[in-house]
Amino acid sequence: MLKMTRYMHALLATLAMAPTMTAVAQSSKYPPIRDYIMETSAEIALAKSAAPANISDRATIKVLKKSGFEVAQLGDNGNVCLVMRGFSAPTYTPAQFRDLVYDPTIHAPICFTAPAARTALPYYELRTALALEGRTPDQITVALQEAYVTGRLPRREAVTFAYMWSAHQHLGSGIDAWHPHLMIFAPYFENSMVGGNAFGSPLPQVSDDAGTPFTVVVVPVDDKLAVRIR
Repeated sequence: MLKMTRYMHALLATLAMAPTMTAVAQSSKYPPIRDYIMETSAEIALAKSAAPANISDRATIKVLKKSGFEVAQLGDNGNVCLVMRGFSAPTYTPAQFRDLVYDPTIHAPICFTAPAARTALPYYELRTALALEGRTPDQITVALQEAYVTGRLPRREAVTFAYMWSAHQHLGSGIDAWHPHLMIFAPYFENSMVGGNAFGSPLPQVSDDAGTPFTVVVVPVDDKLAVRIR
């Protein structure tokens, strides 16, 4: 509870600085939205490759349109699969990856399990909507903080999971498919809490936004478990 209170105070302080942050011009520009859009059937197939068939075959599948993610297939198991774009870049750290929002080549298939679909997915959908409005990484950060403080985003109070097991993911230049891995949404975790393993190593590690409600822990799995498009 103390950590939550301190974080909320920090968020409010950042919001007070929002006019200064948003006034800073950035040289990076978004490509046309058409560069991010995929053919629907190909996107559905890629989204389903995020997890084993027993999970993705009965999941709801969402695809990216000009206004954001829309349901393409309705499932019945509470899981939601989609292909994240660069808009899912970290809100805070690692700072060097925040500009991935401008990279239309990022394709990150993910299947949110039912609990994560309720609490983590809305965060990524809001990030996407803000990017589609042309918001910069700093502006996205401020808007997400405000959304969390005001309750527009669900409170992150428990650990939840998502699969990123696709053999076809492209996570960035020089990274490409990396390893199939489990995404663990673990609020306020620090890397030391999972062993202090090096970023990018084939070991469990905090990958995004350490020490915040939006922390992501990744657990790589055997490359042989990577799922190919069916």
